[in-house]
Amino acid sequence: MDKSFRYAILATIALLLASCSSTKYVPDGSYLLDEVRIHTDNKEVKPSNLSMYIRQNPNAKWFSLIKTQLYVYNWSGQDSTRWINRILRKLGDAPVIYSEEETNRTREEITKAVQNMGYMGALVEPVRQVQKKKMKLVYKVTTSKPYKVRTLRYDIRDSKIKEYIQQDSAVTLLSEGMYFDVNVLDAERQRITNKLLQNGYYKFNKEYISYTADTVRNSYLVDLTLHLAPYRQHNEDTPQNHQQYTINKVSFITDYNVLQASPWNSIEVNDSLHYKGFPIYYKDKLYLRPKVLINNLHITPGTLYNEQNVQRTYSNYGRLQALKYTNIRFFEAQQSDSAKLNAYVMLTRGKHQSVSFEVEGTNSAGDLGAAASVAFQHRNMFKGSETLMFKLRGAYEAVSGLQSSLNQDYIELGAEATINFPRFMFPFVSSDFKRRIRATTEFGLQYNYQMRPEFTRIVASAGWSYKWGVQQQRSQHRIDLLDINYLYMPSIDQTFKEDYLEKDENYILKYNYEDRFIVRTGYSYIYNSAGRAFMNNSSIGNSYTIRLNFESAGSLLYAVAKLGGMKKNASGEYTLLNIPFAQYLKGDFDFAKNLVIDNRNSLAFHFGAGIAIPYGNATMLPFEKRYFSGGANSVRGWSVRDLGPGSFPGDNNFMNQSGDIKLDASIEYRTRLFWKFRGALFVDAGNIWTIRDYKDQPGGQFKFGKFYKQIAVAYGLGLRLDLDFFVLRFDGGMKAINPTYEKKKDRYPIIHPKFSRDFAFHFAVGYPF
Repeated sequence: MDKSFRYAILATIALLLASCSSTKYVPDGSYLLDEVRIHTDNKEVKPSNLSMYIRQNPNAKWFSLIKTQLYVYNWSGQDSTRWINRILRKLGDAPVIYSEEETNRTREEITKAVQNMGYMGALVEPVRQVQKKKMKLVYKVTTSKPYKVRTLRYDIRDSKIKEYIQQDSAVTLLSEGMYFDVNVLDAERQRITNKLLQNGYYKFNKEYISYTADTVRNSYLVDLTLHLAPYRQHNEDTPQNHQQYTINKVSFITDYNVLQASPWNSIEVNDSLHYKGFPIYYKDKLYLRPKVLINNLHITPGTLYNEQNVQRTYSNYGRLQALKYTNIRFFEAQQSDSAKLNAYVMLTRGKHQSVSFEVEGTNSAGDLGAAASVAFQHRNMFKGSETLMFKLRGAYEAVSGLQSSLNQDYIELGAEATINFPRFMFPFVSSDFKRRIRATTEFGLQYNYQMRPEFTRIVASAGWSYKWGVQQQRSQHRIDLLDINYLYMPSIDQTFKEDYLEKDENYILKYNYEDRFIVRTGYSYIYNSAGRAFMNNSSIGNSYTIRLNFESAGSLLYAVAKLGGMKKNASGEYTLLNIPFAQYLKGDFDFAKNLVIDNRNSLAFHFGAGIAIPYGNATMLPFEKRYFSGGANSVRGWSVRDLGPGSFPGDNNFMNQSGDIKLDASIEYRTRLFWKFRGALFVDAGNIWTIRDYKDQPGGQFKFGKFYKQIAVAYGLGLRLDLDFFVLRFDGGMKAINPTYEKKKDRYPIIHPKFSRDFAFHFAVGYPF
């Protein structure tokens, strides 16, 4: 182990141990709340479900081990006027002093929570353990025997509502024999309310549903009755049945100012039109086509009010980037004995055009450069909320370490144009299907010109894809119906060609420096259980994410070429316009899970696997489709593209450190430090492999009896600055198992670490998974 590395570890430990007593600022007669636990005598009542009711928690621990911020606070002196003491107290946390009042409140809330689960005789006893000026507190929960529902009755005098509830009885949450759980009772109230709101009961809410529970003497049984209260607008009104409302008329107001508090009938409009029976009011000029307004509407005149359709309408208009806000208001329109609603869809126009500039610095292996881009965006190109984006980008980099005969500059120029239609566009598909699928369609063109000292390369691409999300954005789908990429190499330096492409016949390099077509289709799916709570690759509460991706390239072209009897070129490949095309299948799976330990600590797990198989017209994958390992989002003990494949040690050629198969696994302990800083302890494992045995990648082929011995392992520490809208991440990883070596001393650097050899530093934006 390097002396400097050993000294750094010892110094860190010494600083922590040298902190003054944790009770330095605990007044006499008071106690530092050192630990709080909950113990239950019933496996069905988990302490983790009751921890939210604890009113007073001890000082936070980094990684659930060290009360670092308490120690920082205790480093401060008594003189609060000194700047160093003020800073230490601001960075640290004052000691949490035990409070009898908060303990009693916690006892009451835990008792109530357990009783609500059906354990009406539950008791909670705080047990205090005092040692000098520290106190450990244990809430001992005795649940006793649970109460169960013996009989279940419904007191519903509204015959129509009673019929709806009976029709839906198969999915009820209530049953005889169930625990008398107040939370389940309340969930059933909400379920019935949602059902009625979808069937015209515009004014219904769950407060109209109540329960009476009669306990049977000398038993733990309950006779439960669900009551439905009649409708009253005011307490003194005569009770009546709840009314079912029908949508009468739907109108659009397209220039609503959400900042104005004026009533709807005083909104300034100066023109209107009718489209398929829908009045559309606007000021000066209608900026959206009437068909777009109607196609995104799910509120239909003549049908019962449906809260679900209202939310679908909000969701549809929220997808239109031409709009800033949407507000839907309903007004009663009583006609004879029927109850009707007039709906007004109030739309606030957004900013349709914008121009943005970006400037960035680049550093590629020590070669400094700069890049700049300008983008124009029009969010309502054809008055259907179509989004057109046009972007120009330029980059320059001074390349060092090349032969003097070569130009030392790298220049990149690029142009990109995409247009996004907020609807499903495909010929011969019914309008009703297009309306229901709620997909967006995107067409794109890209052109990229790269002039390096060794070669000049042009990459042109065109794409046609669909995207859509369901269930509050928990699921997202993408279909790349057609993605065409054309790689063209106008010129290659003769010296570079002779030394790298022809010398030693490096097949991987040669294949990726030839003109080539990639014509692919693909599908990707993302599911996140947290839905809209998903923020910055982290989430609120326990959650998991699944990512699937599948793509195929060249299969149709190969079939056409083979059936058409086309001739192959000198390399044995079919061509399109005299240009060989790639052919492969590729699939990826990715799973990540976040487990919350408490409000400051969590565990994150990740597993990823991928395989890409060249076949038919290709024996090699295009470089852009190959896998690499190492880096900020992989095995962090290695630099980016510095690991594998297999036991291959690398030869300073990054193309040779790529593969066809990838495995990745990580576990990360995340903790809040102070302010917006977060810390992490992580262990990563993984590698890449090739399907075939390439002579330029010895030891890189995947073999079932050997691959598990070639899995690299790394461990390390991370520091993150979470600024809510993005996260800056700094990770330092150390190699633990290095598959490049077979000797134990070199193979297991976790036993014999060498900082200069085994450490890798990473800077990235966002969490690794």
